Amino acid sequence: MKAYATAVVAALFGASAISAFAPTTFSNALINRGASSSSHAIIRHNMADNKIFDQEVFISESKEMRLKHLEEQAMFALKIAAENYGNAVFPNALIAGDVVITHLLHRMGYLKDGKVKIMVVDTFHLFPETMEFLREIEDFYGFKAEVFCAEGVPVGDKEAYDKKYGADLWKEDIEQYDKVCKVEPFQRGLKTLNTDCMLNGRTRWQGFERAWIDQFENAPIGGGLAKCNPIAYWTLEDTFDYIAKYKVPHHPLHAKGYPSIGDAKDTIPIPEDGSTRFVDFKFEGDKTPWLDYACERKGRFVGLANKDGSTKTECGIHVAGAEQTFDRDLWVDGKVQNIASNEEATEIIKSGNEAMVVVYAPWCQFCQGMEEEYAKFAETASVPVYKFRGDEEREFVQENLNTKSFPTVNFIKSDGSVVKYDSEARTAIDFANFQKSFEKATA
Repeated sequence: MKAYATAVVAALFGASAISAFAPTTFSNALINRGASSSSHAIIRHNMADNKIFDQEVFISESKEMRLKHLEEQAMFALKIAAENYGNAVFPNALIAGDVVITHLLHRMGYLKDGKVKIMVVDTFHLFPETMEFLREIEDFYGFKAEVFCAEGVPVGDKEAYDKKYGADLWKEDIEQYDKVCKVEPFQRGLKTLNTDCMLNGRTRWQGFERAWIDQFENAPIGGGLAKCNPIAYWTLEDTFDYIAKYKVPHHPLHAKGYPSIGDAKDTIPIPEDGSTRFVDFKFEGDKTPWLDYACERKGRFVGLANKDGSTKTECGIHVAGAEQTFDRDLWVDGKVQNIASNEEATEIIKSGNEAMVVVYAPWCQFCQGMEEEYAKFAETASVPVYKFRGDEEREFVQENLNTKSFPTVNFIKSDGSVVKYDSEARTAIDFANFQKSFEKATA
């Protein structure tokens, strides 16, 4: 009868769960389906007295069963993504969930055979350890990531980025920073790699914005791109359990108190004293500040707010509208004339003729927003109307065209003085009234 009872439990829970139960003897009455409640009480009493149930072993083995299921589930999703789509791409942020996915892709052979490509977005504001860690796992797993950064800037050239976009863009306009440094290069990377299925490490455990995601969904990039979330149902504890089980290479800042790693400018340890750490594949300190629901990203976007004043929790990559890019210039057609160089701009300023000049950046959403109205103004303006791209000539436009941010509209007077238009109202009528105000002053 003991063998029969063991077989029943094994059939229900799997053989691995049986080790939590020590050998014992059950009477026919106690295993009978019709056992009374008092009989059940006797069973519980006997289990306690005879120490036939080891709670810690049961918990450990239950976690192992869960991890095995999650692993198989994730690998099945990755198999669908890699085998059923032509160009699966994994944008890898090198955080805990992403290194798990990297490890799974390696185990399945998809990194070696190139069925899945890995891309990384360098924002030029990452921790130094992040790109160093990328090189380490490239060597460890034998792949080469495709790195993308702000448009028009060579990979790794922070000085070129500062010159074109400004070192303080994130302070001046965080939404523009996200667009320039994250969303646009992210989308450009997917397009360059011709992907039709994007892998990513988002999970339901990360917070209410992601609480209902499934393993597959449509990505907000346009064109029917699929998004695969292979670890959608994992908790952060599952992730670190998996890292520990397989000794998965992981970001070195986990050992310094960071549960998740983003930009150095707005990522902090949790708790801030760094007392919770993941060192040598195990936790030191109280792990609950990391592992509680929605706490993984608690140290991210610290001190940042959206335009509407709400707390920032997303960088914009995974939200609707991410398909909008700035891969074109502004005012290509029409009567807005282009100023091609600093020298030409200087000539116009010193020419003795009145003119209107907008200093702009094609990636700037506010420049894009006034494109139509400025073009309409140029159609009827009584003075020449110019555009000058200033994002690559920041020193010059600051010194000569009153420009600290984009767009900046100036009226050039006949005496060579440059007067800035100081209003957020940017319709064709507003620009016309600004121009006419100088006619009145001259009359």
